[in-house]
Amino acid sequence: MSRTALATIHLGALRRNFARVRTLAGDARIMAVVKADAYGHGLERVARTLDQADAFGVAAIGDGLRLRAAGIGTRIVVLSGPDEAADLAEFRRLALDAVIHHESQLDWLEADRDPRPLRVWLKIDTGMHRLGFAPEQAAAAHARLRALANVDRELVLMTHFAASDEFDSPRTPAQMRAFAQAVAGLDGAWSLANSAALLGWPAARGDWVRVGGVLYGLSAIAGKSGAELGFAPAMTLSTKLISIKNIQRCETIGYGGAFVCPEDMPIGVAAIGYGDGYPRGVRAGAPVLVNGVRAPIIGRVSMDLLTVDLRGVPQARVGDRVVLWGPELPVEEIAACAGTIGYDLTCGVTRRVLFVEDTD
Repeated sequence: MSRTALATIHLGALRRNFARVRTLAGDARIMAVVKADAYGHGLERVARTLDQADAFGVAAIGDGLRLRAAGIGTRIVVLSGPDEAADLAEFRRLALDAVIHHESQLDWLEADRDPRPLRVWLKIDTGMHRLGFAPEQAAAAHARLRALANVDRELVLMTHFAASDEFDSPRTPAQMRAFAQAVAGLDGAWSLANSAALLGWPAARGDWVRVGGVLYGLSAIAGKSGAELGFAPAMTLSTKLISIKNIQRCETIGYGGAFVCPEDMPIGVAAIGYGDGYPRGVRAGAPVLVNGVRAPIIGRVSMDLLTVDLRGVPQARVGDRVVLWGPELPVEEIAACAGTIGYDLTCGVTRRVLFVEDTD
């Protein structure tokens, strides 16, 4: 069966979202986070589109390699830094910035005999408790970096917020205070704000903002869509109806017979499933758009197909377009039906889906 599932990437939306981030960021520089294949939108595609970014943030050296191979000369920051001492040579070869968050990485830098200066971001753990030096270790780590001739003099001091999407929470102000106290008297630019903090905590703007989700029109705030926050969705996932059947009352649909027809009714079959990245665990009744009209999913999502109640779309025909998420159907709504977040869904679109670009 030829696949009809399409992920349309709206390049104009990416540019407009970046422009809004630029306005919100004021004088701060912008790191566009493009990890996880640019949140599923295509690493090289997004980097070329967001060529005005001051830096790109990636999760691994391999992402930096892909960007350099694509001719991207923009500053690239590997957000977890080197995983072993041998990585330092590749950081220098590819001109990648390294986030230093652990004593072992300091040891590798001190033992490294390559004289070429490496650009470094020093990460302080102010409450996220994943990566980073404890606040009381910040001054010593900073001093060790400053003593190294093979570390660039332009240090960036950074932290990561645990609850910046909770605008009434005391946790983010507490982390901001802890960071300021930890780096008091230390030279270096500051980077604190992620997407949610850019929206809700202006005092966290600092010298660099690190934004991911909002660039793609994804919400960084629970209960809100990206569009409600003023950002345009950059992906539409769509497919087609490949079958319409009239099923009798009391007949069941799909694996396990999870849906029982309450009456004689038309059932549409759409060519998409969890093999394409549509969430298998989506609850019954989650909406799709058939020719722009909402229709609920019925039965279990299977690997290649899902079934739709067409009673509300009696004019539907084989070949009609089915939208799974996009500007008219927020991905956050579908994510809520699957008990997850929009980031998870866009990152999960598989490579058997055909990606196409919309330049408007």
